[in-house]
Amino acid sequence: MLQLLQVLAIIVSTVLLFIAFNKLYLKVGHPLLLPILTATCTVIIVLLVFNIPYETYMVGGQWISKMLGPAVVALAFPLYTQREIIFKYKYSILISIVFALCAGVASVFTLLKLSGAEESFILTALPKSLTTPVAMQVSESVSGIPPLTVVLVMIAGFTGAFLGSTVFKVFNINSAISRGVAMGSASHGVGLTKLKEYGEEDLSIGSLAMGLSAVFGAFIIPLVVFLFL
Repeated sequence: MLQLLQVLAIIVSTVLLFIAFNKLYLKVGHPLLLPILTATCTVIIVLLVFNIPYETYMVGGQWISKMLGPAVVALAFPLYTQREIIFKYKYSILISIVFALCAGVASVFTLLKLSGAEESFILTALPKSLTTPVAMQVSESVSGIPPLTVVLVMIAGFTGAFLGSTVFKVFNINSAISRGVAMGSASHGVGLTKLKEYGEEDLSIGSLAMGLSAVFGAFIIPLVVFLFL
């Protein structure tokens, strides 16, 4: 009974914290106030200040983590509502997603290789543009370090969420398809939280890009490792 109350307390407090920061972000609108970032940092600070072990928090936090899968599946709804435009531009979207994935993998591999990074870190970093559940599986399959991969995935997501809008403005990118493919391919779920502000069309394309990047990445990344490492 005590453990059940602990689980409920952790889940409820985390969700309420996210809701509070989400309201703050909607009111202020600054990229640094993205609720997924502010809520995460606040949880970390609380755990450190009160010396609460990560394992203790995850007694309840694991249930929030397990909802990540259903949340990704729920993104199929905007795909359905925007199916006409997706089918209309299917070839452009598909080619762009594949190109974005290959460019991301190639750039990470080349930069880390030239900088003399250890092979284990290269293997860990390659899946950084995939959505978290798939990135962890791919990292493990190529002998990377899945927990570190998650950190790199979050960094990629936050970078896209922070800088995406600025890049769109500087280069005058006004196409929902372009914004969706760019953010979904590079910044996965965290980037999608930013795409919501542009509209359902952007979110739909971003969801498709995130999903297909994960599917293609699960094949391409192990192939790159087999051929070059």
